Amino acid sequence: MTYSQTIYPGLPDPDLDRQFYESVPSRRLLAWVIDSVITFILTLLLALVSFGLGFFIFPMMWLVIGFFYRVASIATASATPGMRLVGIEFRDREGNPLSPGLALAHTAIFTFASGMMILQLISIGLILGTRYQQSLQDMILGTTAINRPA
Repeated sequence: MTYSQTIYPGLPDPDLDRQFYESVPSRRLLAWVIDSVITFILTLLLALVSFGLGFFIFPMMWLVIGFFYRVASIATASATPGMRLVGIEFRDREGNPLSPGLALAHTAIFTFASGMMILQLISIGLILGTRYQQSLQDMILGTTAINRPA
């Protein structure tokens, strides 16, 4: 048993089950773009419904809406709508879908790291350079994104 199999006993092995990790980095990027557009549109609609008052706090609204959008979708489906569209989902170290608590922690770290360029660069480097293609928050929490099993 290898070191990574003892840390991540429920995840597919990247060497033996490559199909679970093929194109995941590019799919994560595409999912992020899709989710960003969706949350932008939701924020725009809310700003319009508030008779334009929401435009004064638009960045904060976008951050809050994005946070709750991600937590709710990851907690219920272990993937955001963007991730589901591109066929990926998160799994914990045991291979299970993310619990609501883990979804909250994942989103909180993601949101914090999104505000710091150096953490974003580290996260991108980790996705491109680690065996399980894990981002910074994935490394901290022991999660990873995989192609959705058929």
